[in-house]
Amino acid sequence: MKGYLGIDIGSISTKGVVLDENDTIIASSYIWTEGNPVSAVQRLISLLKKELPSDIQIKGIGTTGSARKLIGLMVDASIIKNEITAHAVGTMHFHKDVQTILEIGGQDSKIILIENGIIKDYAMNTLCAAGTGSFLSSQAKRLDINVEDFGDLALTSKNPVKIAARCTVFAESDLIHKAQVGYPKKDIVAGLCKSIVMNYLNNVGKGKKIKEPIVFQGGVSKNKGVVHFFEEALQTNVIVDENSHLMGAIGIALLSKKMESEKVYNLDVCDISFETRGTECRGCPNRCDIVRIFKDGKHIDTFGNKCEVGSR
Repeated sequence: MKGYLGIDIGSISTKGVVLDENDTIIASSYIWTEGNPVSAVQRLISLLKKELPSDIQIKGIGTTGSARKLIGLMVDASIIKNEITAHAVGTMHFHKDVQTILEIGGQDSKIILIENGIIKDYAMNTLCAAGTGSFLSSQAKRLDINVEDFGDLALTSKNPVKIAARCTVFAESDLIHKAQVGYPKKDIVAGLCKSIVMNYLNNVGKGKKIKEPIVFQGGVSKNKGVVHFFEEALQTNVIVDENSHLMGAIGIALLSKKMESEKVYNLDVCDISFETRGTECRGCPNRCDIVRIFKDGKHIDTFGNKCEVGSR
């Protein structure tokens, strides 16, 4: 039995799927990165292996996400691609006629516009965490509410308060003020969900022509309140796939299948010593921040350098 592993390593969460020859998900996992992508991927693969049949042969591995290159070296990936490509490929596999992909992750947001199965345009917001999953989680703690209950609570509100969510600092200040003057929690939560949508459309989606069908993905897509306010703002249906939180991993797994060769990949990464060492290169005026990768004590790659001096 052949399998294809896709790993999406983000700053907040790490996702993994294994597809079979028919592109069916036979194993999946979603865990927290906890600031250590190497350890997270080792844990992720251990969890995936428990779900896999004993006779499976992994014929392709793909990595995407913010730590894609680092983890690609770690697992000897057959393909390494950016999140835009991976999310588009994964989404089009399930929704072939999709024209707009809205994605809100743990630390960033993106929009992808597709025309005739080809990425036409995209935009990302990576400068501020306002309106992302980590922002929602921190506000849930402040309000003493489980973030999983945010969406259902927001839908009970008939009067969402106005929250200035364009900046994380201003949003928190505004939220504290609204709570202190006595606004009900359900109205504050609804206001937060609505502000996330408006912030996204006015920032990430600014100047973009959003066309149907629209697919919303990323961890925040599981928040019913945010989905509701997207549909209200766009005045149309927004699709949330059951695998929306895994779409990047699915996309890169599908791409790894196209790179299949005679090689069979080993998933015993927990037995490998993998280390990164950061230094500042003083070889030229650039003073690049260099990251050197060591696998079982052997230097295998360097990145961060802007010239050949730093690669030594």
